Amino acid sequence: MNSIGIQVLNALKNEINEIDYKRYIKQLTYDEAESKSNLAVFRAPNALIANWVRTKFADKIAHLFEIKTNVKPTVSILVQSVSPSSTQNISTPVPTERPGGSLLNPSYTFQNFVVGGSNEFAYGAAKSVSEKPGIAYNPLFLYGGVGLGKTHLMQSVGNVMLAQGKTVIYTSVEQFLNDFTRHLSNRTMDRFKDKYRKCDLLLIDDIQFLSNKNQIQEEFFHTFDALRNENKQIIITSDKPPKKIGGLEERLKSRFESGLVADIQPPELETKIEIIKKKCEINRVKLDRDVINYVATIIENNTREIEGILSKLNAYSQLMGVDITIEFARNVLKEQMAEKRSNITTDLIMDTVAKELNIKPSEIRSKSRNSNIVYARRIAIYLARSLTPNSMPQLAQYFGMKDHTAVSHTMKKIQELMKNDEDFRVKVEELSNKVSMATSE
Repeated sequence: MNSIGIQVLNALKNEINEIDYKRYIKQLTYDEAESKSNLAVFRAPNALIANWVRTKFADKIAHLFEIKTNVKPTVSILVQSVSPSSTQNISTPVPTERPGGSLLNPSYTFQNFVVGGSNEFAYGAAKSVSEKPGIAYNPLFLYGGVGLGKTHLMQSVGNVMLAQGKTVIYTSVEQFLNDFTRHLSNRTMDRFKDKYRKCDLLLIDDIQFLSNKNQIQEEFFHTFDALRNENKQIIITSDKPPKKIGGLEERLKSRFESGLVADIQPPELETKIEIIKKKCEINRVKLDRDVINYVATIIENNTREIEGILSKLNAYSQLMGVDITIEFARNVLKEQMAEKRSNITTDLIMDTVAKELNIKPSEIRSKSRNSNIVYARRIAIYLARSLTPNSMPQLAQYFGMKDHTAVSHTMKKIQELMKNDEDFRVKVEELSNKVSMATSE
């Protein structure tokens, strides 16, 4: 009889398209020895497939496990070990079982983290904690949107301390709750407390899910105090700061704020470019500068999207036997962009450009010849012509221009600038993607 993992993958085959199944899911193997009731471990032949499955299918896999076993496990997609003589597979560190049963990703290190203006404070705080755990900032509370690097920074500290022989526990609130419930029902709470209260470093992801769970809040409160009283380090992540987490006891909010609270903002364009370069280096994917710049302009705030895009480009490139050029990338990702741009209006373009360039919409539509306003007006006209079905006479009327020839002149001027000034072209493409992102907000 097939193992539960194979049964789940077979069930998944009926829920996704055949191409995705053959290209990604069929490449997975279920690691029965490493898996547990609350942890399903699969192995992929390389990092690109692993990242793609994590991004696109991990939730579906967990749901299918829950249907079959009544337990929703954490799904871990690891990379198979690569022998030194192998040159075909991408070699990346393989996450392994850690003291206390936690899984840390060994590729989550400070060396692999790209620092920019949006995250340098959080990076500096995490680095300080790794050097003086339990002393520098305890707890360290990191918050920000999905895919901005909170877990990466948290686990970077974990990997530093793990290398020093310390006991590290990394868990999500959901897994903490599952552990608590299981030990409570089995009357083995002493084992639960030994696990979580006697480690050197406790890493808790997505603390916002403690909301309105009174019994587990009580247990976490005592776990928190037990650790901090022994000067053991605690690092917590959330999608919002403590004071904005609803349904959370005030005494927990107070404790979370008693250390250091650091936010991570969405990365600026330059940081996105550096992140893509780093991901390419780690995953051994070759992209030229134009493609890297293009990918940086189309991703949203979630930098995890980069891994999915790299996987897609690499897979199509290998299947078709062609290099990844800018034209190839635009063609492969056109459906992704078309979906984002289906609801774009000229008003939306105007508001987005005005906000990003710090100019009033009324100024863009005015007759002003101020260089900053002319710059913004040209970009707005170009995007309106490129992203909406409006004709040039319609745009001339909207922007208060004499006739369609003025719009045509502006289009030619901006196309010339984009051809000769790479920084300007990248800025226009970034604004184009911000407009697309705004349609889904």
